[in-house]
Amino acid sequence: MTLIILAHPNFQQSVANKTIITELADSGLDIEIRDLCRLYPHYDIDAGAEQAALLQHKAIVFQYPLYWYNMPAILKQWFDTVFEYQFAYGRNGDKLKDKLFIPSFTVGAPQSEYQPLGEHHFKIEEFCKNLAQTAYYTQMQYIEPVYFHGTSLNAGYTENDIRQKAAQQAQRLIQLIKTLAE
Repeated sequence: MTLIILAHPNFQQSVANKTIITELADSGLDIEIRDLCRLYPHYDIDAGAEQAALLQHKAIVFQYPLYWYNMPAILKQWFDTVFEYQFAYGRNGDKLKDKLFIPSFTVGAPQSEYQPLGEHHFKIEEFCKNLAQTAYYTQMQYIEPVYFHGTSLNAGYTENDIRQKAAQQAQRLIQLIKTLAE
């Protein structure tokens, strides 16, 4: 069973993330989707409820748009609240041990904006180091992120282009989940 932690502050207006979530929901996989912005519009995250959900699943997918080279604020708040001492880390904090940590995100800018052209340009993987370290620290198995570029309508991409790329990402994610379940 897979848990999807959806962290999109404007999900109803999303093209890419909404397409991915719709494809996942229709995939036939045994999944639970927790929409953090719907559940916690004021960021008052219920650590106990979220921890209970985590304990019920082997694979955890973090689905979100990349905002200013990072996760949305609600997902950061979720980590700060839910990954507590003695639950996620610490002497007895092994509750997440061996669970799969799967980042899945969308990037508004084109891939060319993430090329190492100088000291101030970085590949997208460099912005994921905090995720890999979080997985390591909580004894989870970090899975390389699933993502794609070009989701911003403001950058000249059409809704149809974005939907097609999002559907392809969803299929990669579905296949990854199936493979990891074997």
